Amino acid sequence: MQISNKVVVISGASGGLGEVTAKAMANAGASLVVLLGRNLDSLTRVAQEITRAGGTARSYAVDLSRPDEASAVAQKILAEVGVPDILVNNAGSGQWKFLTDTSVDEIQQMMAVPYFAAAVLTREFLPGMLKRNSGHIVTISSVISRFVWPGATAYAAARWAIRGFTEALRADLYGTNIGVTFLESGVFASTYWDNNPGSLDHLPKMGRLIPPLDPKWVAGKLVAGIKCNKKHIVLPFMMKVVYLQHFFFPGFVQWLMTVTGKRINRPSVGVL
Repeated sequence: MQISNKVVVISGASGGLGEVTAKAMANAGASLVVLLGRNLDSLTRVAQEITRAGGTARSYAVDLSRPDEASAVAQKILAEVGVPDILVNNAGSGQWKFLTDTSVDEIQQMMAVPYFAAAVLTREFLPGMLKRNSGHIVTISSVISRFVWPGATAYAAARWAIRGFTEALRADLYGTNIGVTFLESGVFASTYWDNNPGSLDHLPKMGRLIPPLDPKWVAGKLVAGIKCNKKHIVLPFMMKVVYLQHFFFPGFVQWLMTVTGKRINRPSVGVL
């Protein structure tokens, strides 16, 4: 789908990949970029930067972990802007932790965003896209949705859920003119690591062989992928090689991820 003169909605747009993707969409000619996120001040800053660069943006502060708020903001966008041409489900949350270190609230929160948020937003916008028979839906995930490593249990489960959602949605939309793109990437430079101290320590040694990605580069690849209706984007190229190895030798690659990962702490046993 061409981005020029299209309305784009992006969740998690107050910073990180969401922010740079919003700016990349504006630079690609989007007529309006709609920004969703929790922090209104950050959204306003991003919108102002897009406007100063010649684009047009609108901000909607919303807690997408609450399905009622996600549904309400979607209905507000439909009323004020109309049916978007492109939806980018980028919002995500959660720390890389062992299950024993993860609270019940954290487990629920990590499933709420990205999975529930993406499902609700897509559900609200999809009828209008179907009626018009055009649109493009993007979901952003991590390579952990393909194979796992120790110390990121609830986080991994949520990303597997979003991958399953995307594949099922693509099956639903077979025969329509609505595109579906799934982006999986390795880690990229982000304030996420500052906001979630200790998470990077859980990255397997095998994964540390690939340098962190530049979010602007990832956003550029995403824009290019949407333009050519690409179904699946895997970044960087080295990760494609790992995916190919995983296709032919899934057990071996998963074993490498496991044995090079962080070990869980076991309670010490007292000696009688």
